[in-house]
Parts: sequence; structure tokens; C-alpha cells
Amino acid sequence: MHDYPVLDGLLVDEVEQTDKFVNEVIRDFWICCLSREASLLARREVLTGKAKFGILGDGKEVPQVALAKAFKKGDWRSGYYRDQTFMFALGLSTVEDYFAQLYADPENDPFSGGRQMNSHYATALKDENDQWLDHKKSYNISSDISSTGGQMARGFGLAFASKKYREHKTLLEHASFTDNGNEICVCTIGDASTSEGVFWEALNAAAVEKVPLGVAVWDDGYGISVPKSLQTTKQSISEALEGFLIDENGDGIDIYVVKAYDYPRLCEVFEKGIHKIRETHTPALFHVEECTQPQGHSTSGSHERYKSRDRLMWEDEMDGISQMAKWMDDTGIAPMEKLEKIREEAKKYVKECKQRAWKAYYGPIQIARQDLGSFYTKLNSGENVDSRIVELQKELDEMLEPLISEIIQNARRLKFALIGTGGGIVDELDGWINHKMTKADEYYHTHLYSHAESSALKVPVVQPQFSSEAEVVNGFQILNRFFDLKLAGNPQIFAFGEDVGKIGDVNQGFAGLQEKYTDTRVFDTGIREWTIMGQAIGMAMRGMRPIAEIQYLDYLIYGLEPLTDDLATLRYRSNGLQQAPAIIRTRGHRLEGIWHAGSHLGMIVNALRGIYVCVPRDMVQAAGMYNTLLQSTDPGLVIECLNGYRLKEQMPDNLDEFTVPLGLPEVLSEGEDITLVTYGSCVRVAQKGIELLNHAGISIELIDVRTLLPFDLEGIIVRSLEKTNRLIVLDEDVPGGASAFILQKIIEAHGGYWQLDSKPVTITAYEHRPPYGSDGDYFTKPSPEDVFESAYAIMNKVDSEEYPSY
Repeated sequence: MHDYPVLDGLLVDEVEQTDKFVNEVIRDFWICCLSREASLLARREVLTGKAKFGILGDGKEVPQVALAKAFKKGDWRSGYYRDQTFMFALGLSTVEDYFAQLYADPENDPFSGGRQMNSHYATALKDENDQWLDHKKSYNISSDISSTGGQMARGFGLAFASKKYREHKTLLEHASFTDNGNEICVCTIGDASTSEGVFWEALNAAAVEKVPLGVAVWDDGYGISVPKSLQTTKQSISEALEGFLIDENGDGIDIYVVKAYDYPRLCEVFEKGIHKIRETHTPALFHVEECTQPQGHSTSGSHERYKSRDRLMWEDEMDGISQMAKWMDDTGIAPMEKLEKIREEAKKYVKECKQRAWKAYYGPIQIARQDLGSFYTKLNSGENVDSRIVELQKELDEMLEPLISEIIQNARRLKFALIGTGGGIVDELDGWINHKMTKADEYYHTHLYSHAESSALKVPVVQPQFSSEAEVVNGFQILNRFFDLKLAGNPQIFAFGEDVGKIGDVNQGFAGLQEKYTDTRVFDTGIREWTIMGQAIGMAMRGMRPIAEIQYLDYLIYGLEPLTDDLATLRYRSNGLQQAPAIIRTRGHRLEGIWHAGSHLGMIVNALRGIYVCVPRDMVQAAGMYNTLLQSTDPGLVIECLNGYRLKEQMPDNLDEFTVPLGLPEVLSEGEDITLVTYGSCVRVAQKGIELLNHAGISIELIDVRTLLPFDLEGIIVRSLEKTNRLIVLDEDVPGGASAFILQKIIEAHGGYWQLDSKPVTITAYEHRPPYGSDGDYFTKPSPEDVFESAYAIMNKVDSEEYPSY
């Protein structure tokens, strides 16, 4: 807990038990007052232009200090963006921290390095080398996201990890992660967000799985301007959830209903309710009714526009801090005069903290402005000063509390005005700008992926070994043997998903492994892709190595939100404080029908920056990619080929050891005329097309990119283009899908444009999804004949005599 020195003189001097209680209540009141004043001052900072936007926690102060009292070290919070009082109460945020984040201060925002708006919190779970910290010794705050309800999936996963630690005593040797599975996860959520499907999915999953999840619903009657009469049946989430209420068999959840202004009752309910969650792993809902929201939803609008006069009067009367003060006065804990003094001291203290935060943020900006001004002074000291330079200096001088970006923008335009001008001052200005741009890169363009030694890109390459006696088996048998070896060798690995457990997944990759390793390590889930992803995220954040399956690539869309908003951004949005090396397993590409032949990689690579996307052509390659990911601290998505499970492959002798390097394409066949780039199931289509082209005397260099994220880190494709000078990209996605991504990488990012003598060609599927049946597949997705025709057309334009039109 942070020490608030101005409070010391307001506490009771004696240390008797009664006085300890009094001091505790006074401190809680003080923290509530700090939080309210911080909200009020944050709104003013936005209105005066010092901050861009504020999301405020006013009206929720009293229930949050009560919740904090029941929260213990080792516990987890998966919350939303109004929990500033909770963070103040646990000493996880100072008031200066609150304002540093409000100002988007990259140096002094401890939760996101200026990357997230205020009240988006995170605590360090790992060190700079991706080594886990001791989670038992800290209050653990999983990094917040703004997507309403999105915290529920991750929260379920974090609680689910406690269940797994309690079930598997062998994991208790990893003492930094758990105390016998006694940790709980608290999800906080606004009442209106309980309308989101993930709220119901997560709560149902928690009840089915019996995990220690507590969900605190802050109910202030509105979702922005929409009243709960239009949000929730019966206008009460606790009444709507009565079917979830725990029964005589212990199935279901506990439901508690309490008023937001009733401090003693809130303390009692949270203490008893969370104690039961911790002991019995029975999930619970805490419906905190009649919260107020004195300043509306955010600083972007006024709540007076949609609240009636009666409602505003009621909120003023039933404000939690005022009601808490009245209770303290009535019970003799502290007279009203003393409480008013506390409120005045809080106002003064918050103002001082705000000023310190502003000085820490704005001081370096003022120095930068002065530095740039000195350049103008030097430039304007001579004769015949350029009018553009005079105008730019005027713009700089007239700036009122500019952002650093505005100063750098001005400096760069000054540099443009000096094009063609020699002299040391130009070089000096250029160096100054480059220094600032480098700092900006550090502030804003780091931590998308790991750069520690445990990065997936630094895993040593181990080639697969095949003895003369190597078995030739079906692809699914390769995976089955691989997963068997991994589960035997690492107790932190868990595999789960729809049909993964009892039947061993629909393509038998886990066949027989539940029986061998128990249904607590290889297990089935309900049909709930969103929270399957949440399970993976939460477990991975707590030191486990989950392999979570989405049955078909098409169904990944149901789980896309937690992947794109949560897993993919976790390391980045927490500024490197957190990681979740989850592995998502799915299967896609060619099969049958609109929803079983998905290959929408364009959507995936654009939505999942921050997750490595692996597209193996066969199951040996897939196993090598799993080996790589399991040795790293990066998350990965592995998309197996649906039509590859019964293709014959050699079983590597070192199946559980060899690795496939990410971002390193493989040249499968060398050629002289055209470079053909593809991945996944299209590799086999390309190979059949190449057989046809061989008869026409056309030599194709076939390259399997193997991973789309990362893409060709060593420029292998461009080196091929230096030889062939012609390019085809073969892709099952829609036109302009993943093929556009691949072309941008090759042509622009890697400079392949300069090697081309012919227009690059893409061979893709049609714009619609593939219809059911083999005919639909053939006429919709690329075929070997399409490969032949495209390659032949290129060579016809090169030499029409040798390759005549047909």
C-alpha cells in the first residue's frame, strides 16, 4: 500500500483493535475521496486540452475499496476501465501514475508506457528477459482491453489455471505461480456489458468447470446513454441469472446483490463471498446495484443529456462517498467535520500529484521546444533568411503546450525547407530529429513480439533425422506420436478443445491420449470458441503451456476477438510487462463446403499481428513448428492442412526435438524460369502443376513460405527472383487476400520489384466461399491446371515462339 502522508494526522493515534478498524475505514474513505478528486481533475485536464480523453471511475469508489479488502497477493484481476479506486486501494497505482497515463506519458505511465488510455492497468508478470516473476508475491493485474466484455474470456482462463494447479500437484513445484491453486480471479464489468455474449459464455463455462471466478458487476443503470431497461431482461442481471443459481448438488454459481453505497455490507459480502470462491472454487456473481456516475460515461459527453432531473437528484443524494460519510458520522467512527477535512485534504493532495505528473511529462517537451528554438536562432542570425523558415519559427512560437509530436513535425518541415543547404547546422538538426525519432520507436514500436533469448525466432534449428528404418505413416499418426511425446515430457502442457478429449479430436491427433494422460490434461470443452481462447490466454499467462484447438479454421472467427484484441496485443499494450505463450491449433484449407474449406489468411495475418502464424504443408512440418513454439515465449497459431491427415509421411527419429525455423521459407524445387511462392495445401497443388509444366519445358522454383507471420526474414524469395526475374503467388484465399500481403512483402518490403522482368501474377480462389462437393472445390480454388496456364502465359509473353499460344 502506498503511504499517503497527508492522512497521518487524521488517523486515530491508538493501536487498539477498535482503533485499527476505525483507521481502516478512514483510510478507505480517504482513498475514495482521492479517486473522486482524480476523476474530477482528469475531466478538467481533458477540457483544457492537456489530455485527449478520460474514462472515469467515479461512483464506483466504495464498492471497489471493499473489493480490494478481500483481494490477496497471488490473486488475479481481469477488469475494465473504471477500477482506479481498486488500484489505489491496493497500492498498485499512485495518483501520479493515474495522471501520467491520462497524459499518455511514455516515460512515466507504469501500466502501458503511454500506449493505453487512462485506467487501463497491468502489473509486471515477467522480467525483461521473459523470465516469470513470482506471482504469489504480487497482486496480479492482467492487462486491460477496451472491448466491452472482452475481459471475461481471459478472466475465465486465469481462474481455470487455479483449478489446474489444484488438480495437478506435480505443477506445484513451480512455486512462483500458485499456492495450491487457492488464487481467485476477479472480473469487473459494467452492467451494460453483461449484454455481450461472452459474458454469458464465460459465466456458463465457469459454472460448468467450477473455477474460482468472481464477477463484480458495477450497475449504474446505463450503458453510455442507454438505460438498462433496453439492456437486460427484468432490468436486473442477477434476476436474469437466477437459472445459474447454485443447487443442492453444488452446480451453478452463487449470486450476491448489494447496494453500491452500503460500505459495511459491501465489505461483508465481498469478504464472505470471495472466501467461499477461494475455498470451494464455486464461481460467484456480485451484483452491485445503484452505483452512481456523477460525471457520465466519459469526458466525451455529458450525462445531463440523457438522465432525468429526478435521476440526477437521486444520484446526488445517494452518492456512495456521501453515504459512507453519513454512516461514519452516524456510527461515531468519525464526525462529519473530520470527514470534510479529509475531502479537502484529498482535493489538495490530488492537485499536487497532478502537478507533479504534468511536470514530469511536460518538462522534457519544453526542453525539446527550446532545443528546436535554438536551431531557428542560429538559422535566423544571417542575411536573406528563407521566408519558410520564418513562418515555421512563428508556428513553433505560437504553439500553446504542444505535444512532442507537434514539435518534431515542425522540425521535420524545417529540415525539408533546408534541402540543398549545406553546413553543420543541417547535420546537427538531422541528428537531433533522428534521436527523437529513435526514442519514438522505443516508446511506440517495441514489444510486439519477444526479443528475449526465448523468442521463437531465436530457437536453435534442429533438422529432422530419418533413419533407413523410418516408418511411413499417415499424417495424423505423426501428430499423435508427437503430442504423446510432448505430454510425457512436459507436465505444463495441456490440450483441449471441442472433441479433443474422448475421441482424440476429429482427425485423431490426440487419439488415446486422454486415457493415457487423464481427462485433466487432454480434455473436451463445450462449443464456445471465445472462451476456449480465453482459457488458453489465462493459462499461458500463469506459466502453463496450453494447446487450444479450434476445430476448423472457419470457426476461428468465433474466437477471433480474444485473439486480435487480447492475445495479439498483450505484450505490446502492456509495454512488455506481460506475455502469454499460448498455442492455438486449428485446421483449414481444402475440404468440402462453405464452412469447412476456409483459407481466409488475409483476414488472419492482418488481425493477428503479435501472434506468429504458421501454415505447414504437412504434419512433419507442423510438429517442427510446435517444437519451436513450445521452446519460446511467443504465442502462435498453427493451421494444419485438412486434406493432409491421411497422406503418407516418414516419421522423424527425433520427432520431439527437431524444429522448423519461423520466417525461413524452404526451396522445395529449384528452377530457372519462374519463382512460385505458396504455402499449406497449395504446395501440393503447385507440385502437380509443376509436373505439367515440366513437359512444356518450363522450369519452376517452388518456395514454401511455411510461416506468414513472420515472413521470409532472410530474403530467400528475392534471392530466387534474382535468378528467375518472374513471380507467381499461389494462394487459396480470395483475390487480394493473403496474396496481397505476400506481394507487399516481396515486392515492396524486400525490394523484389527491382528483380522483375514480368508482371507478377497471383493465382487465388474466387471471391465467394467454396461450395460443397469436389466439383465446387475444383472450380473455385486453384488447381494444377491453373498453375500451368498462369506460368505458361508468362513465358508466352517472354518468348512466343518457344511457348506459342494455344
